[in-house]
Amino acid sequence: MTNDTPLTELLDVIDALLGPGGCPWDQGQTPETLCDYIIEESFELVDCIRSGDAPGAMEEIGDVMFLLLFAARLYEKKGAFALSDVFAAEAAKMIRRHPHVFADLTVKNREELLRNWERIKRAEKKEGSGVYDSLPKGLPPLLKAYRIHSKAARVGFTWESDEDMRHALEKERMEFEMAVAAGDDARMAEEFGDYLFSLAEYGRRLGLKANSCLDDANKKFLGRFRGMEALARERGLDIATLTLAEWNGLWDEVKGNNQGA
Repeated sequence: MTNDTPLTELLDVIDALLGPGGCPWDQGQTPETLCDYIIEESFELVDCIRSGDAPGAMEEIGDVMFLLLFAARLYEKKGAFALSDVFAAEAAKMIRRHPHVFADLTVKNREELLRNWERIKRAEKKEGSGVYDSLPKGLPPLLKAYRIHSKAARVGFTWESDEDMRHALEKERMEFEMAVAAGDDARMAEEFGDYLFSLAEYGRRLGLKANSCLDDANKKFLGRFRGMEALARERGLDIATLTLAEWNGLWDEVKGNNQGA
C-alpha cells in the first residue's frame, strides 16, 4: 500500500476491498446500490455541520468521500471513466463558470454573477435543454422549491421588488384561508402548497434557505420538548395525562430557561 498522499492511501484501501481477496460485500456493489448510502451519509454530514460538530463533520466528510471515490472506482472498472477524468472535468467546469476569477469578466453584484453563471450553464447544455432539466428529481420538496425559485430568478422570472413579493404572499395566505373557511379539502391542500411555495421564495429573497430554517426550527422544538419531558420526570408528572395548560406552563418554563435555544 502506498503512502504518497492521504488520497492515494484511501484509493489503495478501496482497490484492496475490490481486488482479489477483498471484501465480498464491497465487490457486490454497483454505483446504483451505493445511492442510498451516499444520501444517508450526506444527511449525517449536514447534521454535523449544522450542529457545529467539527469532529463529527470530519468523520462524515470522510464517509461521503469514501463513497464518492468508491463509486468512481466502480465506474472506472466498467470502463466508463477514470477518477482523473472527474477531477479534470470539474476543474475545467469551475474555471469556465468563473470568468470573473479566471478571465477578464467584471460583474457588478451577486445578481449579475448568478445570471452569468446560469447563462454559462445553459450554453454548456445541448440545444433545446430547459432551465430545470438539471433539477434533481429526488430533492426534498422544500429544498426543491428553493432551487426552483432560485433558477427562475437567475433568468429574470421573479417579482420585481420585495414589496410585490409580500403582496403576493398575502394573496396566497388569503386564498388558503378562504379554502379553509369553505371546508374544501382538495382546495386547502392546493392553496397550502402555493402558500408554502411562495413563502420559500420570500425567504430566498431575504437570504434565507427555507429547508435550513425549518430544520433549525425542528431542532429548537425538539430541544424544548425534551426539556419539558425532563421537568415532568423530575416532578413525577405523567405526560400522558397533562392538560394543555400544564403543557404550556412547562413550555414557558423551558423557554424562559433558554433550553433548546
